[in-house]
Amino acid sequence: MARNMQPVLKRCRTLGISPTVLGVDKSSNKNPKQSRKKQSEYGLQMNEKQKVKFIYGVLEKQFRKYYVMATKRNGITGEMLLQILESRLDNVVFRLGLANTRREARQIVNHGHITVNGKKVDIPSYLVKPGDVISVREKSRSSVRIKEIVEENAKRVVPKWLDMDRNTLTGKVVTLADRDDIDYEVEETLIVELYSK
Repeated sequence: MARNMQPVLKRCRTLGISPTVLGVDKSSNKNPKQSRKKQSEYGLQMNEKQKVKFIYGVLEKQFRKYYVMATKRNGITGEMLLQILESRLDNVVFRLGLANTRREARQIVNHGHITVNGKKVDIPSYLVKPGDVISVREKSRSSVRIKEIVEENAKRVVPKWLDMDRNTLTGKVVTLADRDDIDYEVEETLIVELYSK
């Protein structure tokens, strides 16, 4: 499995995003780089694509696959792309507060701690559908680390497209994410323009 091992804070600074989007509380003591020259249109498009890929921890091949999938759905391609990325199992686990970061959520899913509709799923890129019930496996609920994570994220606001029961560590996908549910700045039209060249 290929992984992005770049330093999170350095990459956030380069892409101009806040580390809190990734679930990281640390702040860097260096100032963000001030661009000396005006970025080209292609540079802006590429930067936007790299930003979204980095936030969700997706590499190029898989991202392109999601873009093709988004073009085949009814609706605005850019919004459909973000909807697909939001419906990844690792992202849903992060949004439910069962992990501090998307990287941690990916690891929790990989290690088999999560079930979807009662069946163990260990594929982070699994796409959830409305009505799916995501929960922590019975064996994993007594894990010290899972308990710590749930306590740390007790006050985290769960998006309106998800429903979470913290007592049973069970969440439900009410509907798929809308464009309004995206909590970071992104211009998805630039990504569509880049791929449609």
